[in-house]
Amino acid sequence: MSAVVNNRALYRRLLGYVKPYWRMFALAIVALILTAATEPVLPALFKPLLDEGFVAKDQAFIRWIPLLLLALFLVRGLTSFISAYCMAWVGSRLVMDLRAAMFDKLMTLPTRYFDQNPSGQLIAQLAFNVTQVTQSATTSLTTLVRDSVTVLGLLGYLLWLNWQLTLVVFAMAPLALLVVRLASTRLRGLSRKAQRNIGDLTQVVDEAVGGHRVVKLFGGERYEQARFLNAANLARVYEMKRVSANAVYEPLIQFIAAIALAIIVFIAAGQASSNVTTVGGFVAFFMSMLLLFAPLKRLTAVNDQMQRGLAAAETIFSLLDEAAERDNGTQTLTQPRGQLSLHAVGLTYPGKTVPALADISLDIAPGETVALVGASGSGKTTLANLVPRFYDPDCGTLTLDGHDIRDLRLQNLRSHIALVSQDVVLFNDTLAHNIAYGNKRDASTDDIQAACVAAHAWDFIQALPDGLNTLIGENGMRLSGGQRQRIAIARAILKNAPLLILDEATSALDNESERHVQAALETLMQDRTTLVIAHRLSTIERADRIVVLEAGRIVEIGSHAELIGRSGRYAQLHALQFSV
Repeated sequence: MSAVVNNRALYRRLLGYVKPYWRMFALAIVALILTAATEPVLPALFKPLLDEGFVAKDQAFIRWIPLLLLALFLVRGLTSFISAYCMAWVGSRLVMDLRAAMFDKLMTLPTRYFDQNPSGQLIAQLAFNVTQVTQSATTSLTTLVRDSVTVLGLLGYLLWLNWQLTLVVFAMAPLALLVVRLASTRLRGLSRKAQRNIGDLTQVVDEAVGGHRVVKLFGGERYEQARFLNAANLARVYEMKRVSANAVYEPLIQFIAAIALAIIVFIAAGQASSNVTTVGGFVAFFMSMLLLFAPLKRLTAVNDQMQRGLAAAETIFSLLDEAAERDNGTQTLTQPRGQLSLHAVGLTYPGKTVPALADISLDIAPGETVALVGASGSGKTTLANLVPRFYDPDCGTLTLDGHDIRDLRLQNLRSHIALVSQDVVLFNDTLAHNIAYGNKRDASTDDIQAACVAAHAWDFIQALPDGLNTLIGENGMRLSGGQRQRIAIARAILKNAPLLILDEATSALDNESERHVQAALETLMQDRTTLVIAHRLSTIERADRIVVLEAGRIVEIGSHAELIGRSGRYAQLHALQFSV
C-alpha cells in the first residue's frame, strides 16, 4: 500500500512541474481522448457493412462506408499529431525546468554534500536521470490516457454487442492486474540500480579523462579500462534483467488475454449456430477483441517506462529535498575592517571520531598576515574553510569585526573574502570573463586591465592572439601553471575584498613563475587581512604571525624569528625542510 501511495505522491509532484503548461497539456489530453474514442468506430462500421451491405445488399448504404472511413482516419491523423506535438512540447519543458531546479539546488548545497557525493553521480542525474522522468510525466501518460480510453471504449462497445461474452474479459482482469503489480516492484528496483550505475559509469569516465596524464604516465590504462568495463557490464546486466522481466510478464498478460479470446470464440460459435448473433455482430465483436490486444500490450509495456521514470524521480526529488546551506543571518557589513576572532572553535567531520579542529582560539587584527603551518592533516585548510563558512564549527564562535559570521548573510560574508589556491579553478571561457567573474561581471575593461597589471599577468595576456578575449579551455589548460595562478590573483585583485585566503598559492611553480606570482601576491596582500596556508615555509617568513597547528590544535604562535628562537615544533619543521 505504501508503494502505491509513494507512486501517487511522486506522480502528483511530477505533475506539479507540468502545471504551468496546463493549456498545452490539456490540449494534448483532449486530442488523445478524441484519438482513442474513434477506435471503436472502425469495428462499429463493419457490423452494418456486413449485415446491411453484404447480407441485405443495400448498395446505397455501402457507398457511404468509404467516405466514413476516410473521415475517420482524417480525424485520427489530426488528433494524433496534436497530441504527439503537445506532449513532446510539455516533456521538453519539464526536462528543462527540472534540470534548472536541480542546478539551482546544487548551487545552494553545502560543501559537505559535495564531499559525500561523487561528481559523476550528480552529472548523471542532470544529464540522464532527468530525461527518464518524461517517461512517467508525458510518454507513459500518453499511453495510459489514449489506450485506457481505447480499451474502455472497446469494452463498452463489446458490452453493447454481447454482454455475456464481455463478462469473460472482465473475469480475467484480476489475474492480469496481479501480474502487472508483481512486475512493477521488480522493474522499479532494477531501474534504481541501473540509474545509480550510470552515475558510476560517468564517474569513471570523468576521472579517467580528467586525470589522463597520470593514467598515461603511471600505466593505468588497463586499470581504467577494467573499471569502465566493469561499470559498462553492470549496465548491460541491469538492462538484460529489465528486458527479461518484461519478456516474462508481457507474454503472461497476452496468454491470459488469449485464454479469454479462446473462451469467447467457443461461446460465440455456439451463439451463432443458434442465431443468437448475426454475422456482422460476430465479426464486429471479434474485430473489437483483436483491437483490444494492441492497447493492452502497450499498457503492459508502459509499466516499464513508468517505473524507470518514477525511479528517476526518486533520485531527482531526493536531490531537490536536500537541505540548502544554512543562511539564517540577518545582518550585512558594508566595509568591514577585517578583524577576525576565533574562540574555542571545534569541528569534527561527519563519520569521524577524531576532531579536525579542537579548542581553537585566535585573534587576527585588521590588515594582519597570519600563516597557518603544520603537517598534512593538522587542520590548516579546515580552519581557513571556516571563514567563508564552507563548514560551520560544532562549537565555539568565529566573528568578523565583532559580528558572529553566522549572523551575517552568506552572500554578504563571502563578498568580503577572496581566495587564491594551489588548485586554481578557471572556466572554459575568455580570460576577461574568468577575471571579471560573478559579481564583477560588469567590470570595465580598464579595471580588468589594471588588475592584470597588478597581478603581473598583462605581459603574457598581450602576447596572446585575442588578448583578454582568448578562450583558455577547460580549467585554463591552454595556460601554464604560473599564468593560471596570476589569473586567479587578478580575479582576487579585481574583487578587492578585505579578507584574503591564500592556499599554497605558489607551490609547484618554477622559479621564474614563482617570482612573478610572489610579487603579485605582495601587491594583493597590501592592507588586507590575510590567512596564508603554507607547506613551503620559505614563503611565509615575512608573515606578521605564524600559527603552528598539530592534530587540530594550536601548539605555537609567533613570528618567524620568535618561533625559530624557541626551538619548538616550527623550528623542527623548518629544519626538516631546509636540511640537505
